Amino acid sequence: MTHLFAAARSCLDAATPEEKLACTFAAAEAFARDGLVIPADAPPPEPIRMPGRPARPRLVHPRDLPRRGFGTKEGLAAFIHAVVHIEFNAIDLAWDAAYRFRGMPDAFYADWVGVANDEARHFAMLRERLQQLGYDYGDFDAHNGLWEMAEKTAHDGLARMALVPRVLEARGLDVTPGMIAKLRSLGDTATVGILEIILREEVAHVAAGSRWYRWYCGRAGIEPRSRFRELLHEYAGGVLHGPFNTDARLAAGFDEDELLSLQAESTVVAAK
Repeated sequence: MTHLFAAARSCLDAATPEEKLACTFAAAEAFARDGLVIPADAPPPEPIRMPGRPARPRLVHPRDLPRRGFGTKEGLAAFIHAVVHIEFNAIDLAWDAAYRFRGMPDAFYADWVGVANDEARHFAMLRERLQQLGYDYGDFDAHNGLWEMAEKTAHDGLARMALVPRVLEARGLDVTPGMIAKLRSLGDTATVGILEIILREEVAHVAAGSRWYRWYCGRAGIEPRSRFRELLHEYAGGVLHGPFNTDARLAAGFDEDELLSLQAESTVVAAK
């Protein structure tokens, strides 16, 4: 019987989409049947500069990515490709949480193994839709912002839980409903159906981040709301940009006072 940290590292190191999906599904299935042990005496994690990645897509600065509308087949494919890339990164982010942060309760690892499995399914669904349009993952450029945040927070599980699920992934809760509405108006029911599944399941992923962020804060005797604002200033420019999907964020572990504060800060910045 192998241990979870070795399985997680294997999934992180898998370079092709096919390898990463196969490794993820196999590891998640083994974990679900108690086939992966969580050793209490595991050594510290090794640094990961970059997880396994295919040769394409080419990674560029976000400002170098062209803006395209949904109105053409290429524009739709480029949009789907951007979401496919997010999901590919999200697989690695979930496995990195399971691999990097040692000595946590078993429920922590169960959450992030489950998230990795979900993200792999999301990637597979979106990639299939992209292929139906005559394209594949790697056909458009992409950026590396999600993994860069993982590197910045590799030393601190509290910061990781605050900034990856509750900032970067929570942004998807805000923008996906608008994407769904636009695609529905264009008659793309196939992509709409996939995004509706992803939106519903991402609420639970952000909720896991909220749960473990507050767990870390409780263990350290830190007040969660003020520390979250400090982390935003330290790592993410100090403010979240609205509009916010209030219902989804509440379901994902943000409380009403916290959302009111974020909305107020966002409004002030937008007015400047």
